[in-house]
Amino acid sequence: MTRTPTPRPGDDNPGFEPAYLALHRSGELTKRARLAAMRMHDCDLCARYCHVDRMENLNGVACRTGAEAKVCSFGPHYGEEDPLRGTRASGTIFFSFCNMRCVYCQNFDASWEGDGEGTSARGLADMMLDLQKQGCHNVNFVSPSHVVAQIIEAVGIAAEGGLNIPLVYNSGGYDSPEALKLLDGIIDIYMPDMKYGDPETARKYSNIRDYVAINRAVVSEMYAQVGPLQLDGAGVAYRGLLVRHLILPDGLADTDIVLKFLADNISPDTYLNLMAQYRPSHKAAEYPELAKRPSVGDLRQAQELAAKYGLTRLDERLPAWMTS
Repeated sequence: MTRTPTPRPGDDNPGFEPAYLALHRSGELTKRARLAAMRMHDCDLCARYCHVDRMENLNGVACRTGAEAKVCSFGPHYGEEDPLRGTRASGTIFFSFCNMRCVYCQNFDASWEGDGEGTSARGLADMMLDLQKQGCHNVNFVSPSHVVAQIIEAVGIAAEGGLNIPLVYNSGGYDSPEALKLLDGIIDIYMPDMKYGDPETARKYSNIRDYVAINRAVVSEMYAQVGPLQLDGAGVAYRGLLVRHLILPDGLADTDIVLKFLADNISPDTYLNLMAQYRPSHKAAEYPELAKRPSVGDLRQAQELAAKYGLTRLDERLPAWMTS
């Protein structure tokens, strides 16, 4: 029997059902949770492929996260892209630690230093249900690549408790095929970064050798699972792919290469956020080329490249510093 989600004020797509509910009813979601937990004993749940038993020790584990996820913060967030925040916010759960090592990380206290609290699967499920109760349009997992197993278990508990809003997977785009296979049919909206067009740049600024090749495979798989971003009658996303690209000063991220790949290999219909809010943070001062903000000219050039490649679905808000 199909369960129709309870409409909330402002909903303009009352017949929509998140993908994970069908898996929950069939028992597949419970099976996925068991499989994901098993993979943590020889972990391949992100593209680092540490192959460490995270249930026993954290020696050599890049994400420094064991059986229990660590959460830095959670709550309604109005700073996300327009189709995610809508009128009632995106419900973010921000995980501590990260599988990347970006030298300019703006959240280094959480992503590098691990500020936050250990949280059980039941605790994560309660957060999801609380965000839904507050009226958020979605549950938005921020930096989730290293806690896929914990998320899947928690989604099963939350679904049993009445969760019925879309799930957003908001990652750095450095995920493993093994993890994405487990997430297929669970995640409604994928929101990966495409940070770089040159692997040497990724190695220099994020300490990852193979980011570009893996990132392209990740985005391709995500698109295959959910397709282009779909919006309801109120302009709020309920399924699909949304890509973020952080504009670095003086074209350091090779935006031209990234956007050409998106247009040629994913779809010109890709919803794209050209993010101009970069500011020098963490260790950026050690790299003179990163020790400044991008200019208005850098943003305009990125927008012109998007137009050149036929990428017209842009999130067009400017950061405050560009409009003041």
